[in-house]
Amino acid sequence: MAYGGVILSNSLSFYQKRIVMSSRVQEKNGGASIPHVLSVAGSDSGAGAGIQADLKTCAARGVYCSTVITAVTAQNTVGVQSVHAVPEDFVAQQLKSVLSDMQVDVVKSGMLPSVGVVKVLLQSLAEFSVRALVVDPVMVSTSGDVLAGPSILSTFREELLPMADIVTPNIKEASALLGGIRLETVADMRTAAELLHALGPRNVLVKGGDLPGSLDAVDIFFNGEHFYELRSSRIKTHNTHGTGCTLASCIAAELAKGSPMLTAVRVAKRYVETALEYSKDILIGNGIQGPFDHLLRLKSGSHSFSRKDAFNPSDLFLYAVTDSGMNKKWGRSMVDAVAEAIQGGATIVQLREKDVETRDFLETAKSCLAVCRSHGVPLLINDRIDVALASDADGVHVGQSDMPATVARTLLGPEKIIGVSCKTVEQAQQAWIGGADYIGCGGVYSTNTKANNPTIGLDGLKTVCSASKLPVVAIGGINASNAGTVMGMGVPNLKGVAVVSALFDRENVLAETKKLHALLMEASSSTKMQ
Repeated sequence: MAYGGVILSNSLSFYQKRIVMSSRVQEKNGGASIPHVLSVAGSDSGAGAGIQADLKTCAARGVYCSTVITAVTAQNTVGVQSVHAVPEDFVAQQLKSVLSDMQVDVVKSGMLPSVGVVKVLLQSLAEFSVRALVVDPVMVSTSGDVLAGPSILSTFREELLPMADIVTPNIKEASALLGGIRLETVADMRTAAELLHALGPRNVLVKGGDLPGSLDAVDIFFNGEHFYELRSSRIKTHNTHGTGCTLASCIAAELAKGSPMLTAVRVAKRYVETALEYSKDILIGNGIQGPFDHLLRLKSGSHSFSRKDAFNPSDLFLYAVTDSGMNKKWGRSMVDAVAEAIQGGATIVQLREKDVETRDFLETAKSCLAVCRSHGVPLLINDRIDVALASDADGVHVGQSDMPATVARTLLGPEKIIGVSCKTVEQAQQAWIGGADYIGCGGVYSTNTKANNPTIGLDGLKTVCSASKLPVVAIGGINASNAGTVMGMGVPNLKGVAVVSALFDRENVLAETKKLHALLMEASSSTKMQ
């Protein structure tokens, strides 16, 4: 395949293409690129599927999405009333407008209503550089309405699928692509995935949401060597309109961020499951199949889903990390300690409980959250996403051995805060790709609160801060004697320091917090004046 004048073999993987094109990407974007998906699909006037679903999905996943509209549909929760195909020459003009100006990472195709539109898309991909092509072979809507005729099937099989990095048919679409074979079992889905792979796509995901008699939602992923049976709970809801479009565009978004193919598929499946669960009881329209909430926000009026304000990097300025052992030593409760830290100037609090029952942790989190909310200070939970969800905390902080940021983001939704502990530039890059909001970098100095934690020193902190695309909070052995030095370095992206014993292993948390806050303010002021 030719990508922007560079001839790439059809056997090349997504990553091999990415390596070939990386110099072009860096040259065009000055060494840094924004993950970008181009959706080539139809417009859904009811906004549950098509282009509208793709836009909302990419927004939820933190990826820029441009669009090329191939058809305009009149549809709602009842069904599709009319389809108006966009002229092929105008589809070509849209493609050229986007691809000639913007560096698109991944193209996701949805509704392609004619053979001519398919050929226009392929011609554009031969001319302009992209890293991957995700094909959602839209032929029948989830509600059963036919969106593409049989004449297009041979073009899909012979020309489009061989260019795809992944194709994502549901059972009906897989059957149509394979000449009408019956797919009634998981074994049938495996056979279909293998047969579809033989047509040329590098990866195949056969979606089993409509598999008769299955208690789980089962999808089969096949990469030409291995089968993966991906199962999730079947959500009992009528709000399933646009699930196929959403899954494919989420895969595209994760690929644009640099995820491996199987990881992108897993994240996409979890994202759809999370959105369906959140949206299972919402009511939009009078039909039998409603849309779901991609951004997990429509119920926020009746549920305290998140803080009113979005994450602000300045919240990292004085980051207090709790320690129950230290509080017991000084005879105070966790809630009292958090309250004193906030009154002294702590700008964000991380609740860390390593050796406590989940029930007790949850109750402590709820009590601390009430204190934090009353002062407008975010509360994060260390490691435990289940506790963060159950308490409605403002987010989580995870380490390198904990749940990946991509999974945490899928579970928590787009508005919660996610921090990741990082020691290296590579780890910082992965945190950014995974959808984290900030990184905690260290240990800068040796510390007694975390055993066997190698230090990176000030030089290591500088290196990570300079390369990070996320705001950074320094952590590890920081106290009143060295906090000014750390903040006074004036390196890019360093927004604050995280402290444990400097606050909580002291008799008077309030006084120590005030003291440290004043030192940080002085160091920050000195840095700005330089």
